[in-house]
Amino acid sequence: MLKFSNANAKTEALKQVAELAEYLTDKRKIYSLDLLSGYSCPYAEKCLSKAVVQSDGRRKIKDGKKTEFRCFSASQEVQYTNVFNLRKHNYDSLRNLHINDMIHHLHTDLPKNAGIVRIHVAGDFFNADYMQAWYNVALMNPSVLFYAYTKSLTYWEYRINEYPELHNFVLTASYGGRADHMISELGLRSTTVVYSEAEAEKLGLAIDHDDSHAARPSLRNQDFALLVHGTQPKGSEAAIALKSLKGKGSYSRKKNLTSEKTMI
Repeated sequence: MLKFSNANAKTEALKQVAELAEYLTDKRKIYSLDLLSGYSCPYAEKCLSKAVVQSDGRRKIKDGKKTEFRCFSASQEVQYTNVFNLRKHNYDSLRNLHINDMIHHLHTDLPKNAGIVRIHVAGDFFNADYMQAWYNVALMNPSVLFYAYTKSLTYWEYRINEYPELHNFVLTASYGGRADHMISELGLRSTTVVYSEAEAEKLGLAIDHDDSHAARPSLRNQDFALLVHGTQPKGSEAAIALKSLKGKGSYSRKKNLTSEKTMI
């Protein structure tokens, strides 16, 4: 049985977005389905990190050769045993299944009161069948909103060419992977990790503080930025930027809610 997670502080904020209210009627809730970071991310590059189990049973973070900013969810998996075990369970349960079995388990184990589902607070689409399985689940559940960030763009390309767009299945291409060139080639909506608010402004991108850009169907064609976050390697450019952002209060919920209201 797959284990869906309750909304975290970031996804919980989607309750404040007027456009998404229709998905949360009748006490429906926000969930996520998470996989092991890195292991389930075949196209990750600049953010590639994994929680590696050592011989003594303890876990240690391992960054990729081209990692520029450490994956926040991989750091969680090092720190919290229950988080690591849950995500490993989901990944192990899905990765060797036939697509029909994936669809069955995702659909059957989806919480009955689900209104919005973020596919992967941690992890990514690890093969084409798995992405297609989620598409089918969205097709089977038209009153539930499913959204995801992904670097697995070759699988997205196949879906674009073969299947119609669904109103309740919203994807965002995430820069920093091995298939970045496909974003412009396919005209995909994208997000870019930035190290400052000034950088986002220079790029002409609004910053998504709470997933409201990523989740809203009406914004599915608008690019946006994400501020670097998480635990970054000491002395790295990302760590220096993170310290500066925290000092400026860039992650303040009060500040971010004010900006959100201007978009609703």
